[in-house]
Amino acid sequence: MSSETMKINPQRAKQLLENLTYATQRISSLNPEKPVRLILVSKLKPASDILALHQNTTIPATHFGENYFQELSEKASILPRSIQWHFIGGLQSNKCKPLAESIPNLWCVSSVDSAKKADQLEKGRRALMEKDKSVKEKLRVMVQVNTSGEESKSGVEPKDTLDLCQHIKDECPHLRLSGLMTIGAIARSQATTAETENDDFICLRETAKRVVGEMAGVELELSMGMSGDFEGAIKQGSDEVRIGSSIFGERPAKKDAIVKDEVKGQKG
Repeated sequence: MSSETMKINPQRAKQLLENLTYATQRISSLNPEKPVRLILVSKLKPASDILALHQNTTIPATHFGENYFQELSEKASILPRSIQWHFIGGLQSNKCKPLAESIPNLWCVSSVDSAKKADQLEKGRRALMEKDKSVKEKLRVMVQVNTSGEESKSGVEPKDTLDLCQHIKDECPHLRLSGLMTIGAIARSQATTAETENDDFICLRETAKRVVGEMAGVELELSMGMSGDFEGAIKQGSDEVRIGSSIFGERPAKKDAIVKDEVKGQKG
């Protein structure tokens, strides 16, 4: 299957576009003066959903986020290269090099939390750029910060963030340090509104400020906010938000997810 032969259900496409339109308008209204990047979290959703949003002419969607290496690889192989993929899930060190080496339109890896992972992404991007001369940009990476202090959360400690950022800048010439990312505590997320502050977002903002103060010539974006708390995240300065369920609906269990669905489109 390729994107040319993929079937798209027109009713499903219409609903997706309505959801995207609402989210986009809401994001714009929260901060009209600053563009905020919307990453559509498409994990466990079929490739036809992604194609429907990417090829619509009303609000063409470009940035899509995936959590699993195998799923991203499969989707990237059958969908247009004009999609800009974000890897936003927990990433094992042994998957970093193949991830960066095999997907030319991988736009950003948002979950870097160790020098070892950064080094492996560096090797992969270097290998890709050497064999595919059409790939000219460095791979953007974000350092994931554990702002909540929870042992169950991935991420580097706030106090260690500067060292990892410095390592990426100094030792990884094929990577571009683009910002810091957090997921944060669920309870804080659920309590966040456009009018209330979230301690995780405050921590990320302050961590970024310290890093920028120590590293000359570095600018860092903030990636914080998901479907349930993106309004508060934008109010607190986020440069991008990751929204999935409010666009695509509830996700199936991982074992039930289908990448190449066989939905038949209707004519007319």
